[in-house]
Amino acid sequence: MVQALQRPLTFDEFLAWYPDDGCIYELIDGRVVPVNPTGPHEKLSGFLVNQLNQAIAQANLPYFIPRTATVKPFREQAGYKPDVVILDERSLKDEPRWDKESTVVLGKTCKLVIEVASTNWRDDYERKLPDYEEMGIAEYWIVDYLGIAAARHIGKPKLPTVSIYGLEDGEYQLKQFRGEEHIVSSVLPALDLSVNQIVSAGRVAE
Repeated sequence: MVQALQRPLTFDEFLAWYPDDGCIYELIDGRVVPVNPTGPHEKLSGFLVNQLNQAIAQANLPYFIPRTATVKPFREQAGYKPDVVILDERSLKDEPRWDKESTVVLGKTCKLVIEVASTNWRDDYERKLPDYEEMGIAEYWIVDYLGIAAARHIGKPKLPTVSIYGLEDGEYQLKQFRGEEHIVSSVLPALDLSVNQIVSAGRVAE
């Protein structure tokens, strides 16, 4: 079905095309990209959702984690399905696409976006990062649990790394965490989670 698309799509065309086949798709630079996460990727994402939901509940914050919401950046030919996104319930009333399309377009609605890096890690760093920054999303995590991104992004030696981009004066500032280091999040300051815990969550128990 994806192969049949011959030209770049706008976001509205993407939504009109989106099939009810149980699969997940993103729109990146006008091209439809199927999202096919591996088992470890899904297990790790589920672990993060559980930990984040606990932190949200403990702090009694008006946030929630939707199952399959779309984040639309300012560019017309893009629409992303983050692995995890925390939304602010108070901002949904201002979202023009939320009720009918489960889509958010305002940076203030997205408190935190997480992408778990896989073979398409270039999109996470080179396309989504500047788009999320331009939208004004407060915090963006790239969870590279395999240490597979280019050294220019995660350094040498290439190790499992959680890169956290926090918005300051309209620009992202980067902090990176590895090994037993604990995540420091401005959105969820009480979160108590190390990189090794995240990495271990993707493994199958023996």
